[in-house]
Amino acid sequence: MSRYKIAILGGGPGGYVAAIRAAQLGAETVLIEAGELGGVCLNEGCIPTKTLLKSARVYQELLSSEKFGISIDGEVRIDWAAMQRRKDGVVGQLNSGVRGLLKQNGVEVVQGFGEVLDPHTIVVGGERISADHLIIATGSSPAILPIPGLQEALESGAAVTSTGALTFKEVPQRLVIVGGGVVGMEFAALFSSLGSQVTVLEKFTVLGSLDQDLQKYMQRLLEKKGVEIHNGADIQRFAGSQVIAEINGETREFQGDAVLVSLGRRPNVQAVSRLGLELERGAIRTNERLETSIPGVYAIGDVNGKQMLAHTASAEGLAAVENIMGGSAVINYDKIPACIYTFPEVAMVGLTEQEAVRRGHKVAIGTFPLAANGRALAEGEPEGLVKIVADEKYGEVLGVHIIAAQATDLISEAVLALELESTVHELANAVHPHPTFSEVVMEAAHALLGHAIHVFKR
Repeated sequence: MSRYKIAILGGGPGGYVAAIRAAQLGAETVLIEAGELGGVCLNEGCIPTKTLLKSARVYQELLSSEKFGISIDGEVRIDWAAMQRRKDGVVGQLNSGVRGLLKQNGVEVVQGFGEVLDPHTIVVGGERISADHLIIATGSSPAILPIPGLQEALESGAAVTSTGALTFKEVPQRLVIVGGGVVGMEFAALFSSLGSQVTVLEKFTVLGSLDQDLQKYMQRLLEKKGVEIHNGADIQRFAGSQVIAEINGETREFQGDAVLVSLGRRPNVQAVSRLGLELERGAIRTNERLETSIPGVYAIGDVNGKQMLAHTASAEGLAAVENIMGGSAVINYDKIPACIYTFPEVAMVGLTEQEAVRRGHKVAIGTFPLAANGRALAEGEPEGLVKIVADEKYGEVLGVHIIAAQATDLISEAVLALELESTVHELANAVHPHPTFSEVVMEAAHALLGHAIHVFKR
């Protein structure tokens, strides 16, 4: 039996990051992974989708090149197979990089499905591994709800989850997406940009986690770009690649060449079922130190259900290791950003206006449109806005919400502002370079304070 100080079950963005940090701190560490290192994010989620989205963006830029004074003679066409090869190449390069980092840092990697027998023992392919501490980082899987016909549609290939959508043999002419959350809407942006006729069926409201102003803006924009959106769609059943839904009391049929089912994700807890851990809504319950109901056993990433984001998993992995090694790290989930890679992008950190009011804040709001930003106009990317939510009394920044072509990069300034408990005065007074997209954050701060520079008064 091999013995380690820390055993980590799952090699995704939480697990492998935790393993590297543990090794850096001098702990004998083993990482157990049944699939590819990097987990869903690297192999089936974040990286492959963003690689394909880049190809879609280039395609759209070529189609609209005349507005930039560039004429293209001949047909601009999609080579889906070449896009797939590029995607696979990027994933392969990063996968290899993760493996190299683990080796360089002296982490023992064990390939295979690990089943936890007790808080200190894991069995992999008949081999027992013992550890003083266990970090569970087993991730999540697509949620498959008991909707009539869904299982049959998935088994026949008429319907797919997000993993299957990444390996379509061709771009579908008609794509029905069931579920209008972040994943569903990213795929809606991808395939509509590649020419698919996309229909989204959402039981509640598409992108419902966003601040209400941004949600409404994005829905209008996506519909303007040709995405057909049906909120309040109650799915009745699947019939192959046909989806039957009730909308406003009317039963309607939606036929696609393919159906993408994106109904959320469920934590993978099978490997640790023998431990009898406390669960909450199907996820492993953890305290502020990421420790489970069993001392010495920690859970990070999707499996604890706090925030199903890759960077959250990584941050939790670092915190869990620090705590195992005697530290006192905690995660403030209000200060973790979230990103949506649509066209344009969406990014947010902190509280929405609605949540800030619910928590008892008297808020002040500042907004600024991308259409008034010189760099956005020069880039041909005038769609979007910035919204800052601040505490009215002291001006402390409570949340920043951005729709912009560069939103997922712009949000980092706001993350730092929240981490430092900055005020809107400090955002406004910080001189931003011109001409840049980043000026929109400064301008929104000026707008909140009542002295916006580049906005006409109504």
